[in-house]
Amino acid sequence: MSLIRDLTSKPWEHKGVIGGLKPEGAFEAPSEKVCLIIFLVVATIVFSMFTVSYFVRMELPDWQPLSEPAQLWFNTILLIISSVMFQWARNIVSLDSRRSLTSVFIGGGVFAILFIIGQLIAWGNLQSSGYYLASNPANSFYYLLTGLHALHLLGGLWVWSKSSARLISGSEPKEIKLSIELCTVYWHFLLVVWLALFAILSNT
Repeated sequence: MSLIRDLTSKPWEHKGVIGGLKPEGAFEAPSEKVCLIIFLVVATIVFSMFTVSYFVRMELPDWQPLSEPAQLWFNTILLIISSVMFQWARNIVSLDSRRSLTSVFIGGGVFAILFIIGQLIAWGNLQSSGYYLASNPANSFYYLLTGLHALHLLGGLWVWSKSSARLISGSEPKEIKLSIELCTVYWHFLLVVWLALFAILSNT
């Protein structure tokens, strides 16, 4: 709960420092963690707005639900495995250990890449079946929601790739601990978002 306390603190109430000493920061948590939390809040709002628009738009008579691609079930399993592996890597680095850390952390990213490839296959199968982007609003929302989620994953993979390079180069667990923790939180967030999107797309 320390992060919540940091976010709700009032830095303007902190007294100034006299004598050239380094002033105390407004947040106890690392700035990277605070930035991630703010980003996740913004991303949650964005996905929520699109979801509300989805339900509002489906009430109009031109809405034609598309059939759920079976590939999505397999893709969901891939993303769950990815999230589990990131949590595993987080547990390892919390013990200040390197045993299997590199392979587990890199494996988490690989399964996320496989998820995106699976999404591309699902999109291709829909196109082959005649479910084009502009065919009807249901198709447009499907590509929009799943594409937006994949775009967020690609952004996470960029950070993952840099952290993986540091691991491969021999960085100590304590040096990479924060990066792994942030990647794990981000992947858990994207898994929850995907499960919500999957449930909505499957039942509407």
